[in-house]
Amino acid sequence: MRYAFSTLGLPGTALEQSAALAATHGYDGLELRAHPEEPLHPASPAADRTAGLRTLTAAGVTVLGVAGYAKVAAPGPDEPVLAEIQALVRLAADLEAPYVRVFPGGLELSPEDADAHAVRRLRAAAPFAERHGVRILLETHDSHRTATATARVLDRVAHPGAGALWDVLHTWLGGESPAESSRALAAHLGYTQVKDVRSARELTPLGLGGGALPLGEAVALVPPGGWLCWEYEKRWYPGAAELPGQLARGRKYLEALVAAVPKERQAE
Repeated sequence: MRYAFSTLGLPGTALEQSAALAATHGYDGLELRAHPEEPLHPASPAADRTAGLRTLTAAGVTVLGVAGYAKVAAPGPDEPVLAEIQALVRLAADLEAPYVRVFPGGLELSPEDADAHAVRRLRAAAPFAERHGVRILLETHDSHRTATATARVLDRVAHPGAGALWDVLHTWLGGESPAESSRALAAHLGYTQVKDVRSARELTPLGLGGGALPLGEAVALVPPGGWLCWEYEKRWYPGAAELPGQLARGRKYLEALVAAVPKERQAE
């Protein structure tokens, strides 16, 4: 298994520091929050992208994904959404990242309309992403919180340039068991985000293993050789404990969960 964490847990932190934390604590990659508050985002000039990639390479850390905020199921015209996705794909390609994260964002629409928007836009964007060596991942979130809903869209898109990001918190909040989520996403999974919270009503992030999420069940279902990315939502919960002091413990916890997976499952 390979391990990463999201820079959402280190708001506004310099890339050099994030890369050093990853390297020091045994994480293979970073999921980069692509927002103007952060060092790299779609408007970053070429020189910054080149310097950023050089920094990460020197630390021995890869970019797992570029976490964007495009909403493929949201109402409105397609053109701005597609332009936002293309900008994210170009950023990911420049950083040699295999994935771009997008959201559904169709909460105000009927499921049928939200699906239609997402399918149409992902079908349009997926070939562009594939040409750049990038895969667009629709996160299990908001209007498509469950893996079942996310897979419903991706089954219709049916293109290798589009896949799924399994956020274990949101599928759990949506009432799915890890087994149900894993089955639904089997043909689409890019990578898996792990996190922990106290309960469905108290979503302040906790250290891994300190809350209610069925992380052991979920980790056991991640394909061997896949990625586990810890998304610690410090940006949205400023009162949460600082992430750096938890990174070593979180990495060891995930490694222990992986080690507990039956050997025959690890060999699949």
